[in-house]
Amino acid sequence: MDILFIHPNAAGKIYQDLAKDFSAIEPPIWAGMLASHCRALGYGVGILDAEALHLTDSQAAEEIKRIKPKVACFVVYGQQPSASSQNMEGATALAQILKTLAPEIKILFVGGHVAALSREVLEKHPAIDFVCQNEGVYTISQLLKTNLKDKLDQVNGLGWRNGAITLNKPSPIVPKADLPAQLPGMAWDLLPIKNYRTALWHSYPNGAKRQPFAALYTSLGCPMKCSFCMINIINRQENEFSDGSAVFRYWDPEHIIKEFDYFAAQGITNIKIADELFVLNASHFVKLCELIIERGYKFNIWCYSRVDTVKEQYLETLKKAGVNWLALGIESGNTRVRKDVTKGRFEDVDIRGVVKKIHDHDINVIGNYIFGLPEDDMASMQMTLDLAMEMNTAEANFYSAMAYPGSPLYGIAKKEGWKLPSTYAGFSQHSFHTQPLPTKYLSAEQVLGFRDEAWMKYHTNPKFLGLLKSKFGQAAVDETVKSTKIKLRRKILEEATTPQ
Repeated sequence: MDILFIHPNAAGKIYQDLAKDFSAIEPPIWAGMLASHCRALGYGVGILDAEALHLTDSQAAEEIKRIKPKVACFVVYGQQPSASSQNMEGATALAQILKTLAPEIKILFVGGHVAALSREVLEKHPAIDFVCQNEGVYTISQLLKTNLKDKLDQVNGLGWRNGAITLNKPSPIVPKADLPAQLPGMAWDLLPIKNYRTALWHSYPNGAKRQPFAALYTSLGCPMKCSFCMINIINRQENEFSDGSAVFRYWDPEHIIKEFDYFAAQGITNIKIADELFVLNASHFVKLCELIIERGYKFNIWCYSRVDTVKEQYLETLKKAGVNWLALGIESGNTRVRKDVTKGRFEDVDIRGVVKKIHDHDINVIGNYIFGLPEDDMASMQMTLDLAMEMNTAEANFYSAMAYPGSPLYGIAKKEGWKLPSTYAGFSQHSFHTQPLPTKYLSAEQVLGFRDEAWMKYHTNPKFLGLLKSKFGQAAVDETVKSTKIKLRRKILEEATTPQ
């Protein structure tokens, strides 16, 4: 085998006790796409999804040794773009075990965190032989053309060791016109597709049936430049942070519909469209929805939008295509706080009105909120929670602001000397080591404490539980209540309450 793409298992470290029953197990989309890219070029390819197979690091290392690929490529992405940093926890641990067990296997890392901090990753982890400085498509296939020893300086976008650490000249990213040829789809036949499960709330319109489940991209990147986001760092060629790489590319709907044809043939109805902004370019998403409707498929789809890109004339088509959930990045209930991080793009949008229109078309909303943005104080965070409670959407995600490597906010944090996570798991929203940012007015402990209390208030609110019961039945209520019984431990909060 020329290359084995590896998705490590760090679920327990990242999600604590939520990993057993509540966190989703998502297919590694980039691993599937990169495998298809290499296979189309004639290379021997495999995928090992250690999380989906529930393998320990030792078990995964033994399996990689048995397969004996020339290159073990760790694809360090996650369920959202920012999860790349937290997933480095499991990837680096497994890489170290593998290097000890099978030192002849070359180890390559690709992913958002690696793209943001290519040199640092090589400096910190001697087990890693190579890194990709951006999305890695051309870098990986160029590397496979070599004997992994000579002419490495000619592999664009590669980071490697040549006595000292060497970062080669940048590699271009795949242009939109070449997406179908270079990234023709996911290698589903190499993945344990029956093992994937969606988020609990996503399954409610599907009778709470969480499996089978599939996720895919119909586009890559995002044209927005929010300071807390690092999604575009994999588009990096020479700039340091993601806001200078706001490149948006998408596959034509006629190409993407083939993936949905496969899902329908496999009996998969739970679908996540993982694009950062699916509801953006009407010529793209409306056409794809029309193709799904023409085929008569009955999917339960979850996708993302911004508040200012949801237009009422699109909602009927989205619903007919099976879009039962729209995830909205509402971020903050305070205009001043929101404007500071979103470059003023939608500070004056009628959020309540948009949500009502979505609900009027029988589409559920999952609101995404962030506590601890730079301008947040207790009053503004309370405004955000009050807005969430008032709108009472069928699900809500509450995040604490993080300086994810590759985001402009990371550069600000480094400049200001703000405390950053000391472990990769510290970038997780749910881990013991979670380390959010302070704001201009609040400590990190205050932010995280507020976030955890806010999540509990929302998900135990009788109004919210009543909505779940009326829309989805008692099972949705019971599972939600069960999730509220799981107490996340937080290192910084425990230290703050421990007598010195």
